[in-house]
Amino acid sequence: MEQNFELIAKTFMGLEPVLAKELTQLGAKDVKIGRRMVSFTGDKEMMYRANFQLHTAIRILKPIRHFKAKSADDVYDEIKKIEWSQYIGQDKTFAVDSVVFSEEFRHSKFVSYKVKDAIVDQLREATGKRPNISVANPDIRLNMHIAEDHCTLSLDSSGESLHRRGYRQESVEAPLNEVLAAGMILMSGWKGDTDFIDPMCGSGTLLIEAALIAKNMAPGLFRHEYAFEKWPDFDAELFDNIYNDESQEREFKHHIYGYDVDIKAVNTALLNVKAAGLSSDITIKQQDFKDFTQPQEKSIIITNPPYGERISTPDLLGTYKMIGERLKHQFKGNDAWVLSYREECFDQIGLKPSIKYPLYNGSLECEFRKYQMFDGKLKDFRSEGGIVKTEEEKRQMAEKHRFKKNREFKQRLEETEQNEEADIRSFTFHRHQLGKPNRGGHERFDRSGKGKSFGKGKDFDKRKRRFDDDDE
Repeated sequence: MEQNFELIAKTFMGLEPVLAKELTQLGAKDVKIGRRMVSFTGDKEMMYRANFQLHTAIRILKPIRHFKAKSADDVYDEIKKIEWSQYIGQDKTFAVDSVVFSEEFRHSKFVSYKVKDAIVDQLREATGKRPNISVANPDIRLNMHIAEDHCTLSLDSSGESLHRRGYRQESVEAPLNEVLAAGMILMSGWKGDTDFIDPMCGSGTLLIEAALIAKNMAPGLFRHEYAFEKWPDFDAELFDNIYNDESQEREFKHHIYGYDVDIKAVNTALLNVKAAGLSSDITIKQQDFKDFTQPQEKSIIITNPPYGERISTPDLLGTYKMIGERLKHQFKGNDAWVLSYREECFDQIGLKPSIKYPLYNGSLECEFRKYQMFDGKLKDFRSEGGIVKTEEEKRQMAEKHRFKKNREFKQRLEETEQNEEADIRSFTFHRHQLGKPNRGGHERFDRSGKGKSFGKGKDFDKRKRRFDDDDE
């Protein structure tokens, strides 16, 4: 039986409880919430599944040594004690990333250099050969974390951040991170039991993440590779079994709708949805939120309007006033969730939120607010048995700090913006080489990058786990 070991899943501030719940449902043991991370224990299969199946993890680390250090020399000495030949084989490359919160260690790059020096010196003394460093595409990735004098050195089993799912095709402006999008959806409690709407969908991140959650599809389906695939003890058969197991996927009986006023964002979203093989589940159209009308079916709205930071509109406060008006008059009987940054913007919505969660969007401390839309007055809604906050929501709210009231509200919000591109939503995405194995079991996709890859407009057939178009 495979032995259990310590693991760490990193995430964004505010998503730790969501990630912990995901890990518990996955079968992880000893799940403990920390700051921007959740620790747990599991075997090799659990580590593979955590990388492949978690929606809210940024990366999965496997600690290999904990120690205390008060100087750079202490770090060097402790790292040199590790038998590095069991982790870094001959002719293999490695890289070290460091995260430092310490008065003694001021520069993370200096810490990385000391760790690299210790590894190189030990291997050179043992084998007579100097290992190579590769920043761009190393065989082994290491992560050094220092909090004051507490040090943890880990193997990075993920490699490229797990938010890079692999379905993005186009580059526009200011992306919503996929992990944050998935966290927002999971925090709302939506699991595919109603229609889903994002009236300011941009490049479709919330739409695609919603479809993956509704269908219980692993977000790693479209990913090119993981760092653990280059480890000496990589079990290819085990990972193939995990990758090709679709037994937990479920049918989605409702539908997902996305709208945006910007035709460039709409076209990008359509490409991304097609690349993910989700065109039958997601409909995207060009439409301004001000033209939004009451949906025929029970629905939820989750959206991320502009904040006046990286993206704005000619009338930012007017945009939020319009959002409140549309929700009040055209979304009765449903729940809406809005992520934004400024109290001034939330004030313009003019509706009383039933719950507020602090969340970070990049470096911005935002707030994720739920609005329950009902006919009549709140008093009447409650008298008829309506529940504004569940007991669980009350408990979570009690644990959260309050939204900061005195945020800097930049002067440009009081000025008329003439930028033609300052529209309601647009996104910037990185372009990726994508690859996807065939789940049919006949001919496995070459995930080294030599097989098929997603290109512009290619449609990934989920059912057959193959690409419809020819190899590039």
